[in-house]
Formats: sequence, structure tokens, C-alpha cells
Amino acid sequence: MTRMNVAIEEMRQTDWEAVRKIYLEGIATGNATFETEAPDYPTWNRNHLDVARLVARANSAVVGWAALSAVSSRRVYAGVAEVSVYVSESARGEGIGRALLRSLIEESEQNGVWTLQAGIFPENSASIALHEQCGFRVVGRRERIGELNGAWRDVILLERRSSTVANPLEFLSSA
Repeated sequence: MTRMNVAIEEMRQTDWEAVRKIYLEGIATGNATFETEAPDYPTWNRNHLDVARLVARANSAVVGWAALSAVSSRRVYAGVAEVSVYVSESARGEGIGRALLRSLIEESEQNGVWTLQAGIFPENSASIALHEQCGFRVVGRRERIGELNGAWRDVILLERRSSTVANPLEFLSSA
């Protein structure tokens, strides 16, 4: 539950500038992503699933967003997605990330996703804690997996398995 009066809604293309601004705020922290610049909308759109694209609105202003990316183009990974959750600097600490992540989990399950994963810098303890509170578990640490601003960075890998989506093997055999 958020302390602000926030609605979680489907992201619209017209939300892109606000979403991009929040993404840039995350990039500026140096602990949210390996990316150093936000893409244009066509690139962002191509790199995210068509389902489970959400925004948090407070008084009609977008204050956060969440979306899923495919982890692989291989058919066997069709039900596995990577999570992105970003909250505007002005709205952090208000429970918006939790509301977005819980809604993203619900939307993902409604769309046949059985595993969600997140790669989070170890320094981003708030994001790791948020994911753990929403049912993710740490499955490992990927050491020196990527370079950001001249420094090699580790990533904590977390995952969440759905308890409601059909058994992945059953899903694949019927597809």
C-alpha cells in the first residue's frame, strides 16, 4: 500500500516522456542499470514485452513505471521475463515500487509468465529488499558481469516462480 494516492495503470505511448525522465533519473544514480542513456520509444518498445507495461500515477502525473523484457528469444524461455521497476526521485520511499512490482507480478501471471528474474547491483539494497518482500529469492551473484563508467560491476540475480501459472513443462507441451 502506498502512502501517496496512486493508481497503477496500463502504460500508454503518450506516457513515454514521463517514463523516459524517470528512467534517466534511475540511470543517474549509477546503481539502477548498466545503461548510460535512455533509448527512444521505438527502441524501448521493441525491447519490452507487449504485456505488463505499467505506470504509477499520482494526481495524473506518472511517478513510476514497470515493464518486462524477454530473457531469450528461444521458445523454451517464453514464460521467463526480466523485471524493470523505476520510481521517480520525488516519489521514492512512498511504497510505489512495491505497488508496481506486485501489479507487475499479477499481470505477468495473467499472461503466462512463470518465472520473473531481476539483476540488481549489490549496492542497490532497497531494490533487493523490495524484490525479496515480493517473493523473489537470491539465486546468485554474477561477478564482474558488465562495465559501467569504467568499473566492472557485480549483479545479484533474483527470481520468482509463479505458484499460479501452469507447470512450465505442461505449458510447453501444449503450445
